[in-house]
Amino acid sequence: MLPVDASAALLAGRIDLGEGPTPVIVAGGQVRDVSRAAPTMCHLIEHPDPASLDGPVLFDVAELAARAARQDRARPFLLSPIDLQVVKASGVTFALSALERVIEERARGDAAAAAEIRERIESRIGGEIRAVVPGSEAAARLKAALIDGDLWSQYLEVAIGPDAEIFTKAPVLSTVGWGAEVGVRSDSHWNNPEPEVVIVADSAGRPRGATLGNDVNLRDFEGRSALLLGKAKDNNASCALGPMIRLFDAGFTMADVEQAEIALEIDGPEGYRLEGASSMSQISRPPAELVRQAMSEHDYPDGFVLFLGTLFAPVQDRDTPGRGFTHKVGDVVRISTPRLGVLENRVTTSKDAPPWTTGIRALVDNLAKRGLIGANGGQEAQA
Repeated sequence: MLPVDASAALLAGRIDLGEGPTPVIVAGGQVRDVSRAAPTMCHLIEHPDPASLDGPVLFDVAELAARAARQDRARPFLLSPIDLQVVKASGVTFALSALERVIEERARGDAAAAAEIRERIESRIGGEIRAVVPGSEAAARLKAALIDGDLWSQYLEVAIGPDAEIFTKAPVLSTVGWGAEVGVRSDSHWNNPEPEVVIVADSAGRPRGATLGNDVNLRDFEGRSALLLGKAKDNNASCALGPMIRLFDAGFTMADVEQAEIALEIDGPEGYRLEGASSMSQISRPPAELVRQAMSEHDYPDGFVLFLGTLFAPVQDRDTPGRGFTHKVGDVVRISTPRLGVLENRVTTSKDAPPWTTGIRALVDNLAKRGLIGANGGQEAQA
């Protein structure tokens, strides 16, 4: 679950020991409760030196992993590692994902039509899209040529144009963590996971760390109309993050994010298996540029997280030849990279996923009841 070099990593996350969400720091093999100094992950990320936050040692990392392995999916011990941060996502940041969005659009969400369209689109514009720098003069010339050839798409606009696609993925506090069930709409028939690296930024837009994310996508809904993006992306349990945030320090920087290799494994209940990979070195826009665009004329007083997009687009047939991949209830999805660990979730429908009940009001009430906010709560973090 944890990074291969966990003993050298500075990690931050949330656990529930039965009283409510508790921010923790993991360093030197020990798990520390820092809730008195940082009652929320927002406080923790805003702190200039999270490693200095003090608190009692709860247990070691082996016990952390053991408790996570035993957790009840309906009442998880290991929670999503964010709370009050806004959940943003950047789309169409890899050439392959741009082509797949064009294919969805032209197929009108019909998976059966995708294979033929994919072959035609790839042969005509695949190489050019991969080679061009977004927002450059060469990109503008390619756009003009594609328009003349009746090949232009709204997805290509955000893939090679000056403005990245940045959208709000999920409401505050709605994300699920490692081991939880992740949801797809029950009325979707063409969908897939989107394994991504997620940047965690503070209120000033400074990247403070990274984690793994599953930006679950409904290809049939978005393919029918880009105006259905909200319904394709934002549903119960449709956004998973974890297992923990790896905070940037001398041993882990944005350069490590830019070179990360993301692996995906899906094991289906019927014995089906799919493997894929996403290489951050092939991203069209640097992560720092995506963070900058997310901050452009937009404030985030509690900070934000930003999904960086995915290279992965599953086209391997699962049942019917030519229809490609779609999830089934019971799929186990594992997203991993050595220095961030493994995010594992089981697929269910958004209708059957455990209900989301802990919103902002419930969190505030819980923190106040535990004495973590109020006249004497969180003073160190606020200072």
